[in-house]
Amino acid sequence: MTCDDVRLALSARLDGEDPTVPPAALDAHTGSCPGCRDWLARAERVTRLTRLQAVDVPDLTAPVLAAVAADRAAGRRAAEAAAHGRRQVLRAAVAVAAVAQLAVALPILLTGPGGSLDPHVSREMASFDVALSVGFVLAAVRPERARAFVPVALVLAVCLAVTSAWDIANSTTALVHEVGHLAAVVQAGLLWALGRVDAAPRRPLAAVVTPGRG
Repeated sequence: MTCDDVRLALSARLDGEDPTVPPAALDAHTGSCPGCRDWLARAERVTRLTRLQAVDVPDLTAPVLAAVAADRAAGRRAAEAAAHGRRQVLRAAVAVAAVAQLAVALPILLTGPGGSLDPHVSREMASFDVALSVGFVLAAVRPERARAFVPVALVLAVCLAVTSAWDIANSTTALVHEVGHLAAVVQAGLLWALGRVDAAPRRPLAAVVTPGRG
């Protein structure tokens, strides 16, 4: 086995590869050959320096922060799109309820209730319903104002529910005559939901931190 063969095997062993030569034979040769022993010492020193050399790692702070900001922006856009869809549905529902109430109240206001009902009282109630339906239409057109109408709608719904339950319990009216008051409860719920959706906070996106500035 020549010195070249030994040095090739020693190099493979330093690299963690199979030297294809028994370790005892390599150690015996380097113990008796000053040239190979000196070569092995230099090779071990070079290998050790190479492994201990600092590696230049690129600064990935900016790309990582940019990716985080992009993910936040995408999540925000998705949330805003979902909220916009809910807002549009609620606006349409409030508008439909208002138009339905207006369609019922206007004939009574213009021509009277007919039957045995007091025309003056009926027209007063119809005037109130027309005014309320106009407020609901305004809330549908300008949803940012919906919250201002919520207390009125909730008080009306609660009062109608309580008085209807009281009159039904005292047998002064029939349940079928009070079913129409459910519309006021539905309108109050729709108006509350519209005001809540439209009042959702719209926070600006967090600024990306510049590397090295904290």
